[in-house]
Amino acid sequence: MEDRIAAAEAEVAKLKEQIESVRAQKKNTSMGKVSAAQAPLREIRKPIKLRRTLKGHFGKVYAMHWSGDSQTLVSASQDGKLIIWDALTTNKVQAIPLRSSWVMTCAFEQSRGNLIACGGLDNVCSIYNIQQTTTNSRAAKELVAHDGYLSCCRFVDEGHIVTSSGDSSCIYWDVNSGDVLKTFTDHKGDVMSVAISPDNSNIFVSGSVDTTAKVWDLRIGKCVQTHTGHAQDINSVAFFPDGHAFGTGSDDSSCRLFDMRCYGEVNKFKSDAITAGITSVAFSKSGRLMFGGYDDFNTHVWDTLSDSSQVAYSVPTPHENRVSCLGVNGKGDALCTGSWDTNLKSPRQGVRNEDDVGAHYHDTVPEAMMSCWANSANSPLPRRRVIWDCITLVTGNYGVQLSVNV
Repeated sequence: MEDRIAAAEAEVAKLKEQIESVRAQKKNTSMGKVSAAQAPLREIRKPIKLRRTLKGHFGKVYAMHWSGDSQTLVSASQDGKLIIWDALTTNKVQAIPLRSSWVMTCAFEQSRGNLIACGGLDNVCSIYNIQQTTTNSRAAKELVAHDGYLSCCRFVDEGHIVTSSGDSSCIYWDVNSGDVLKTFTDHKGDVMSVAISPDNSNIFVSGSVDTTAKVWDLRIGKCVQTHTGHAQDINSVAFFPDGHAFGTGSDDSSCRLFDMRCYGEVNKFKSDAITAGITSVAFSKSGRLMFGGYDDFNTHVWDTLSDSSQVAYSVPTPHENRVSCLGVNGKGDALCTGSWDTNLKSPRQGVRNEDDVGAHYHDTVPEAMMSCWANSANSPLPRRRVIWDCITLVTGNYGVQLSVNV
């Protein structure tokens, strides 16, 4: 039986190599060539400055996540507390003591913002109702099934959540009952990150130390796509704003953009001058910018329409240790990054209009992505003018302080 399994695996590997060879032959253009006629990003004229510092944690901040209102965020720290912040006023809205201080992830439910989830080395996803924790700090529900640490969690809706774990699996849960609805086990290594599609909540993507990113369908409970290309662990995944593509960040020092419609990689962002691994990725609201947090203490910004190996912009966040997490709020006007230097910092760009930062058509990026692979010259998306660049940047750290620029 073992010989038959080995033979089957060898045959599958051979077929995959043939598929990749055909894909390479069919890819006769690049994102840079397709988008050459588009206006380039304008240089940011005014510097980004630190505006706010959120102080309150007494241990390393491991994770943060924006709420759906784009103003409130939650941070999880090694001091054993979740703190909910008003990023505009810097006020602490609420502090929740945790049963285990070894927390690694946290998440805000986006629709109503009443629920917060967290987890870590306790292997448990704890759900808190922030309307009740003012009088009772106990978790409203504890989801127990993983055999390894909880690396990431994201709400699908108010009643459901997806978690990823060091046990190589992802689990889809019923929050109210605590039941496991589906378990996803195709990964062959620790699953480090998950993201829910903004276009279809039945679809989510996961990134793993097995160097693959997998797309899953909650309705059938199976992997529907497997994307390869990275040479080392994938630490972070994030969906493109239109839900048709997603980005990844890896220890191989590269960020990549995959389009699910063509089942392939459409762009790669890597500089020879940067050798540090990527811990986290996020997109601007339009998708023109891709943010990456790096082990070398920096946050770099990439132009998703460019093939250049040079970063479009480097966020001047004065971190003194690796950037561990980052996220763009729902309005697209603020970026929060986290670092091991025990601080959360928030720089803000001193511009307010299109003339200062440049504007392009909203459908430029998805149209170019489809043209790159399918030679589709026409995009059905409505043309809307938007500002590509974030006006407000908020940064967060693996640390004792939280800083917010407003």
